[in-house]
Amino acid sequence: MIAHLFKGVITALITPLRDGNVDEVAFKKLLERQIAAGVHGVVPMGTTGESATLHLDQHKRVVEMCVEQAAGRIKVIAGAGASATDKAIELTRFAKTVGADGVLSVTPYYNRPSQAGLQAHFEAVADAVQIPILLYNVPGRTGVDLANETVAALAKHPNIVGIKDATGDLPRVSWMHAHIDEGFDLISGDDPSYLGYAAQGGVGVISVTSNVAPEAMVALHNAVQSGDLVTAREWQARLIDLHKALFLDNSPSPTKYALSRLGYCGEDVLLPLVTTRDEARPHIDAAMSAAGII
Repeated sequence: MIAHLFKGVITALITPLRDGNVDEVAFKKLLERQIAAGVHGVVPMGTTGESATLHLDQHKRVVEMCVEQAAGRIKVIAGAGASATDKAIELTRFAKTVGADGVLSVTPYYNRPSQAGLQAHFEAVADAVQIPILLYNVPGRTGVDLANETVAALAKHPNIVGIKDATGDLPRVSWMHAHIDEGFDLISGDDPSYLGYAAQGGVGVISVTSNVAPEAMVALHNAVQSGDLVTAREWQARLIDLHKALFLDNSPSPTKYALSRLGYCGEDVLLPLVTTRDEARPHIDAAMSAAGII
């Protein structure tokens, strides 16, 4: 069997905040819960970690703290993307310096580069820093789609080891499985479609839901990997409402609300995000109940 560097359930961690500052006590408590639940890795400072709004020093502190706290028990894949290539290189170098296992590098957002520009961007980052890189394609947020053919070209770089595909477009994973070397890590970035993604060759999920229900997400993954599709479908049915509910408002606000209900952190987010609207809260509560969390 091919050994994959990054696989399994990898939690896209929220960043607990209090009065505009990182709540380090709450962050460490959340991370320990993830490790105890059996997740295979975490992503600090990805989209769910509010990387677009935290100050650079806060970003770096969260990554450093995560590596220190995890202490090699699980993989730490640091969010290190930016619209400007030099900034992405800076964040990638920092992640390597503090000992992250790899980085998650999002497509440059807002400036909407061409496919040639995207390829040049990621190759520049990969040439500059000797660390495993996961590409991150989330066109719904960035305004640019990383084409399958561009991914295949980038997969030839020795430092680019996989992709987080948050498109929810399931035929993509089949195409990549057919056209890219088997060792390339195909990881879903879309919780609701993870079961279908895994069935077509995906090896893991970078999950928002596992912030709230890590044990259940690990159980779903384990059922898929063992070929027990009956059990996998049962877990999928139990979790599907929660997958959807955590995006009833701008993420990660619903996830922070859910975690506040469980006593792990407050709901604080940084502007321009605001806390979850009142009308969404009963639906999140109901989804948590359906998943057996409350």
